[in-house]
Amino acid sequence: MTFEFATAGRILFGPGVLAQVPAALAGWQIDRALLVTGRDPTRASHFAAELRSAGVATTIFTVDGEPTVELARAGVRAVRESGATAVVAFGGGSALDAGKAIAVLATNGGEPLDFLEVVGQGRALTEAPLPLVAIPTTAGTGSEVTRNAVLTAPDAGVKASLRSPSMLPRLAAVDPDLLAALPRAVIASSGLDALSQVIEPFLSLRANPLSDALAREGIRRSAGALGRAYARGLGDDAAAREALAITSLCGGLCLANAGLGAVHGFAAPAGGMLGAPHGAICAALLPHVLTVNLRALRARAQQHAALPRFRELAALLLGRPEAEVTGEDGITFVEALCRALDVPGLGRHGLTAAEVPTLVARAKQASSMRGNPVVLTDTELTEIAERAL
Repeated sequence: MTFEFATAGRILFGPGVLAQVPAALAGWQIDRALLVTGRDPTRASHFAAELRSAGVATTIFTVDGEPTVELARAGVRAVRESGATAVVAFGGGSALDAGKAIAVLATNGGEPLDFLEVVGQGRALTEAPLPLVAIPTTAGTGSEVTRNAVLTAPDAGVKASLRSPSMLPRLAAVDPDLLAALPRAVIASSGLDALSQVIEPFLSLRANPLSDALAREGIRRSAGALGRAYARGLGDDAAAREALAITSLCGGLCLANAGLGAVHGFAAPAGGMLGAPHGAICAALLPHVLTVNLRALRARAQQHAALPRFRELAALLLGRPEAEVTGEDGITFVEALCRALDVPGLGRHGLTAAEVPTLVARAKQASSMRGNPVVLTDTELTEIAERAL
């Protein structure tokens, strides 16, 4: 057995840990930072004031939607113009990915296409990034503990990653209280993204004992909290906030160290083609990928280590002994959860039947597909895409 396990330099978790960030930056002798936020920077206004009170001058850079190559370029310009010596990313996965991209490009030359996978030159990022703090305000991507940043290249119609071990944040601060005001649609899409990011590594070809332990914890917690959070909101439910934040953190740790699978293999090109939120795309795909993977394993790889894990997955989701469930029971649970969370199909995001062959061709080339427990045929990939419509 050989594996690597890497994560952020330091992880803070718990209600109120946001208050510890200004002192951490001051302790690194940072006196000027770029604060990367989502489209509404007022959500970070109190935190920005706390940074300034700690002696960290702050320039705000907003991310209005999922980050693009051009936005990354603009962020690097903002670093240079402000004189920032650190980046603080405060927001959902888009803000965190943007912050990670800006921090590493600021020290490596600043041109994303030199280093971007798939549509760029894929050059190695050799210089250490600016010190980076990642503070998630949603519970989905786990980007605060991953070593890549996803950027959209609109001209190519795809999403691709900047990737380097050096891109792991120096500090990840996961404060569940920041989830309190999440809209129901974001709870659904980010929560199912997080669930997929603990399920896929659990079934991945690269699964290892450490990622397995985290995946099991995340699956169990998400199954118990996500439906309740969507129905009632998170404002008055501290236990649900904690459960979803833990699931998201576990998902980031798992995917960074054990890889993903066909859900994310499809999600990267689908996001580039449709412009839809990543979490919403993953949510539309998850039950169909599970269904096709289980059938393919039974047909072609009956001795595969992932096959009995479908039964264990069902037991974790349902909170029942493995002897009382089947692999299909877990898929049925996921299907019911998607219905309860009003997950729309990819057709609602603009995918047409005529575009399915293009999506399949692009998904086959996605790096996440390499972790899928079984190599899926073109027919099986097409079935997944058509079922997800």
